[in-house]
Amino acid sequence: MNGILASVIRLAVTCALIAWAYVYALKYNLHMFQLNGYKNAEHITWLRRFKKRQWVLYAGLVLGALWIIFRKPVTADIVMWLWIVLIAVVFRALCNMSVKKKLVWTARVKRLAASIIVLDLLVIAAVFILTAAFFGILTALQVVRGACLMLLSVKFISPLIGCIVNSPMEKGVNRHFINDAKRKLSANPGMTIIGVTGSYGKTSVKYYLGELLSVKYTVTITPESYNTPMGVVRTVREHMKPGTEVFVCEMGARHVGDIKELCDLVHPHHGIITSVGPQHLDTFHTMDNIVSTKFELADAVPEGGMLFLNGDNEFEAKKAASYSDKNPVMYYAKTEDAAVTSKGYRAEDIHCDSQGTSFDIVTPDGERDSFRMSLIGEHNIINVVGAIAVAHSMGIALSDLKIPVRRLKSVKHRLELIRRGDMYIIDDAYNSNPVGSKAALDTLDMFDGTKIMITPGMVELGEKEEEYNREFGRHAGEVCDHLLLVGRKRAVPIREGALEAGMDVSRIKEFDKVEDAFGYAQQIRAEGTKYILLENDLPDNY
Repeated sequence: MNGILASVIRLAVTCALIAWAYVYALKYNLHMFQLNGYKNAEHITWLRRFKKRQWVLYAGLVLGALWIIFRKPVTADIVMWLWIVLIAVVFRALCNMSVKKKLVWTARVKRLAASIIVLDLLVIAAVFILTAAFFGILTALQVVRGACLMLLSVKFISPLIGCIVNSPMEKGVNRHFINDAKRKLSANPGMTIIGVTGSYGKTSVKYYLGELLSVKYTVTITPESYNTPMGVVRTVREHMKPGTEVFVCEMGARHVGDIKELCDLVHPHHGIITSVGPQHLDTFHTMDNIVSTKFELADAVPEGGMLFLNGDNEFEAKKAASYSDKNPVMYYAKTEDAAVTSKGYRAEDIHCDSQGTSFDIVTPDGERDSFRMSLIGEHNIINVVGAIAVAHSMGIALSDLKIPVRRLKSVKHRLELIRRGDMYIIDDAYNSNPVGSKAALDTLDMFDGTKIMITPGMVELGEKEEEYNREFGRHAGEVCDHLLLVGRKRAVPIREGALEAGMDVSRIKEFDKVEDAFGYAQQIRAEGTKYILLENDLPDNY
C-alpha cells in the first residue's frame, strides 16, 4: 500500500509539471502549424528544416522510454522532473518571443487543441488500464509517468495527428461556411467582383483600389492578408456590407490551382495581376508554375471582362498575347514601350523625394493629368497606376481621383516611410522577394544621406535561395553605406555579394536580433540625413 501511495504522489508531481510544460509546447506547435496553413505536408517540411528547435522534445521521448524500462529509482524521477521543467522553460521562451503574427485562437485551433488533449487522455487511460490488467496497479502507475513524458514530447507532431483526426469535421465545417458565402454572393447579382493577384503588390493594390473606387461605389475589400479560400469566405460572411457594389478580392497562392479555387468561389468579373516573380519557390518549384497559377485569374475572367496587367513585368508581357482575343487586356506601366502605351495607362515625369512622389498619368486615349502622393518607391508608383487604371476604366474621371490618390497611405510594413527625429525609417519588413528587395534598394538609393539596410535576407526561394540572396547582397553593396545582417544562415551569401560589389568589410555587421541591429544603426554617425531600410522580417516559423 505504501508503494502505491508513494507512486501516486510521484505521479501527481509529474502530472502537475507536465501540465505546465504541455501548455507551452502545445501552444508553440499549434502556432507554427497555423503559420504553415494547417497543411500537414508544409508542416512536415518545416519540421525537417527546423528540427533543432524541438531538440528538448526529442530527448524527452528518449527519457520517457528509458523511464518505462528503468522506472524504480527515485533519481530517475528527479531527472524526469528536471527535464520537464526544461521543456517548459524552452517553450515558454519560444512562445514569448516577439512575433509578427500571434497565434489566433480561431474555432479551428480550439477544435484542434481539444482533439489533441482528448487523444492524449485516451492514450494515458488505455496505457494505465492495459498495464494494470497485465502487471498490476503499481506498475501501471509507474509506466504512466513515462508515458506522460512521451506524450508531452510528441507535441511537435500532435498537430499533424489532430489534423488527420479532425479532417472529416473540418471539411464539413468549411463546406457549410463556403456554401453560406456563395449564397450571400449570389444574393447580390449586381455586384462587380474584381480579383487581385500577383507575386507581390497585391495587398497594396487592393487597398489603393478600394480607396479610389470608393469615390463612386460602395466597396468591400478583403481585410489585411485575407487571401486564402477561408479568408475570403470569412470576409464575405462577416465583413461584406449590405448594398456592396464592388468587391475587391485579394487572391494568394502557394500551390498550382490555388487561384482557380478562389475564382471558382467568387467568380470575378475583372482581374488585375500586379507583378509576377520568384516567390514561394519551395512550393511552386518553377517560375512556369508561378506564372500559370497567377494567370488562373485571367482564365476565370469571363468574356468581355477587363484584364489589367503590369506592363513592366516581363512574365506578364510574354503571357498576355494568349488572352487578348478573349478579354480586352489593359496594361499599366512606367515603360514607354509602344505595345503598352497604345493600349494602357502609364506614368510619366516621375519625381520622388522624402515627402512623396509626383507623376503624370497618360490614358490609352491620350488624356493626361498630374498626381501627387505621399507614397515612395517605384513599385508603389506602379501599384497606384494600376489602381488608377481600374478606377478610371470603371467610370471615374482622372480629376476625381487626384484627391484620393493624395490621401493614400502606405500599407503597413510595405515601404512605409516613418520620420524618427532627424532620421527616416523605410519600413519594408512585411515580406521580401528578389524583385521587391531590388525595388526597396532602388527607393533607398533615391535619397541623399547615409543609407543603412537591416535585413535577415530572403526565404522560401527553394534551391535558388542562396543565389538570390547573393544577388541581393551585390545590389546592397552598390547602394548602402552600411549593411546590417540579422541571423547567420543567409548572412553568408549576402555578405559575399556585397563584398563582390566592392563594399568595405568594416561596414558589414552581423547580429542575432533585429533590435540589436537597429540599436547599432542608431549609433552610426551620419553624413547628412540618416535613412534606415528595414528589408524583410522573417515569418515567425523561420
